[in-house]
Amino acid sequence: MVLYEYPFNERVRTLLRLESLFDNLFFFVRQPDARGHHVALTTLFEILDVSARADLKSELLQDLERYRQSLSSLREHPGVDRQTLDVMLSSIEQATGSLVAQGKTGQPLRQNEWLTSIRSRLAIPGGACEFDVPSFHAWKHKPVEHRVQDLAQWVEPFLPIRDGLAIVLKMLRESGRQVAVVAEGGAFQQMLGGKAYQLLRIYVDEALGVFPEVSANKYMVSVRFSSQGGDLKPQPVVADVPFQLTLCNSF
Repeated sequence: MVLYEYPFNERVRTLLRLESLFDNLFFFVRQPDARGHHVALTTLFEILDVSARADLKSELLQDLERYRQSLSSLREHPGVDRQTLDVMLSSIEQATGSLVAQGKTGQPLRQNEWLTSIRSRLAIPGGACEFDVPSFHAWKHKPVEHRVQDLAQWVEPFLPIRDGLAIVLKMLRESGRQVAVVAEGGAFQQMLGGKAYQLLRIYVDEALGVFPEVSANKYMVSVRFSSQGGDLKPQPVVADVPFQLTLCNSF
């Protein structure tokens, strides 16, 4: 099954983008090849740009506090797994503490003159070649353990954001109920009655060779399935498409 997610608002859209960037970042950091570390540093600069939203940190703190209050109220409910609940509350408190203690997101990177110079060169297509930035070329030829150590140091200021958004997205995704539906003739619509959902999740069997194109607001969700031909241009599907749909709203 292939999962597609559609955010209903800019806040969730930013969290999903950051989650994807962090996933790419840690994948390439683990690669021993210098080319992988080149991509890791480029991705880190993307994270720096996306996380520059002034309200990102405060919104994460507000979400975490709402989750903490909601989960704390479940302590005395019968049938609640206290151990699991305590682990989750501890994670929330730890993430909150790290965010509160953090200064401006990514500030150490902004104050690093060498990284700033590399960042400006990476913004130019092909602008970080060895003849453009010989110091960057020299860094990529350092022993792999030195490069990994440097990358870990540069990534560290972003870990509170990563940990906070991981909890928020986990709680959001678990708030929905997955249902089986069918897009008749490749199209599906569902009225939402003005309810403000945060995230739409769609699971599709990869064997069907289709993908969804989504349009959604607080009144209606519209899903249209397409396939790709030899030129990869999307072609509307006219057959019925079974899929799994989840609407999430935990805020």
